[in-house]
Amino acid sequence: MRWLSAVALALMPVTAQAQALSCSVPDRVSVPRLERPARDEPVRKPPTTGYLLSMSWSPQHCADVRNPKDVRDRFQCSGENGRFGWVLHGLWPETDTRDYPQWCRPAKIVPQPVLKKHMCMTPSAQLLQHEWAKHGTCMSPHPAAYFAAASKLFRAVRFPDMKALTAEPQTAGSIRRAFAARNKGVTAAMVAVSTNRDGWLDEVRLCLGPRMRPRACKPFQVGAPDGKPVRITPMPGS
Repeated sequence: MRWLSAVALALMPVTAQAQALSCSVPDRVSVPRLERPARDEPVRKPPTTGYLLSMSWSPQHCADVRNPKDVRDRFQCSGENGRFGWVLHGLWPETDTRDYPQWCRPAKIVPQPVLKKHMCMTPSAQLLQHEWAKHGTCMSPHPAAYFAAASKLFRAVRFPDMKALTAEPQTAGSIRRAFAARNKGVTAAMVAVSTNRDGWLDEVRLCLGPRMRPRACKPFQVGAPDGKPVRITPMPGS
């Protein structure tokens, strides 16, 4: 598992825990259900040639959900367990095409200690289970190792001032540049931007090479074009 040793060298020095503005994990988190590939999501095991670190803007996710207190979204969106800005969607192995590795081996339920350790990073037990089953099983036989690598990479990212970005008109290109300016060694070409169908900022993804160092995104990874106007949902109470 050369990828695991490469994590120690990737990105920049680790900063403080990113973007969990407040977070309180209960003694026991909800047990997620097992996830298996759907009929239209076949098992794929091509060689990995890079990675995506996909980060979700939590205020937009919570604005999009129908019921913030539904079991899947309650921890993240109800306000009962904290306030979240940027959270980690997942660490995804990639290839040079859209046929990335997925569902590489059967996945058991992620153990409670692992769920609890990473709930402030990815504030949904079911999403943690999904990321492990679909992506993590293609990187490691152990969920603890997969999430440790994802956590180290996520905590190394420096985030721009989202309040300032929210206050001014933005484009996908300006958001890319804002992230690049905050992260040494990262250029705008290494940052992918995703919006929902109405043009609201949904996710930012950092494109990584096989040694998990930032690299230019491939054309199919880029997402929104630079000139696309992007709106940003502000943090509640900001």
